Amino acid sequence: MAEHMQDIKRRIRSVESTGRITGAMKLVSASKLRMARSRYEHSRAYLERLTDSVRDAFADAGAVPDAYILGRREIHRTCFVIITSSSGLCGSFNGDVIRAAQDIIDGCEHEKVLMCIGSRGEEYFRRRGYTLSDSASDAGALLEDRSFREIQKLTGPLGRQYLDGEIDEIVFIYTHYVNPLVQKVVSQRLLPVDIKKLRRDVRESYGDTGAYRHIIEYDPDPDTLFRYQMERYVQLRLYGAVMESVTCEHAARRQAMESASDNASDLLGRLRTSYNRVRQSRITDEIIEIVSGAEAMK
Repeated sequence: MAEHMQDIKRRIRSVESTGRITGAMKLVSASKLRMARSRYEHSRAYLERLTDSVRDAFADAGAVPDAYILGRREIHRTCFVIITSSSGLCGSFNGDVIRAAQDIIDGCEHEKVLMCIGSRGEEYFRRRGYTLSDSASDAGALLEDRSFREIQKLTGPLGRQYLDGEIDEIVFIYTHYVNPLVQKVVSQRLLPVDIKKLRRDVRESYGDTGAYRHIIEYDPDPDTLFRYQMERYVQLRLYGAVMESVTCEHAARRQAMESASDNASDLLGRLRTSYNRVRQSRITDEIIEIVSGAEAMK
């Protein structure tokens, strides 16, 4: 009986310690989530401006080089950019991205090369023998520590490989932020561009007339302009995806730590109830022994 009570007390102390840790991590994640959302929203403002610029340029399909338009470039090799975290304790965040990426990669009929940002995804695909891009060799750092200059270094070879014909398609796989409670894994083809989808976006933005806000003049020539613009487009899109994934990671970790803290509180309540029952049973047994001894002495 005494040993059983000691075991319960040890478990209570252990659960209390775990609950304090998860509670502290929940507060830290909530604070990091606020900062990450601010960075993500700031980067999204620039991304929207650049996307508008690219969309306007692609609206004039006749001036766009064939290398950038889906259907005009034959696809032999696809590069998948997979964004996970480099740490755990964030629920199913990494698992969801990896499972979705695995399904998409398995369904791809072309030659595949992977660029993993975040060590969890890199470790998973490296163990399974996939070809990883050399530009991802330093991709194990924490996502929130990534500056825009580091993203530029990662995407520099990626953009050049596309423009030089070493890869024919770039697909991003990352977690899209909906709200603090909902995040979902998405895949987006960055290049080549689906010109039909862009035209639908143009019609939705400017009406069925197809009128654009700006008349675009190319200087010195469309090839040079698009080469420069698409390199910057890839850089900023990847940076935006990384910032969005950082936001989702902290949101997922806050949810996981909140759930762990709630579970610790529930378990602590059950353990205390069990301890009190064992303690009450022991007290009852001692009273019975005392009464029995007193009756025997009469």
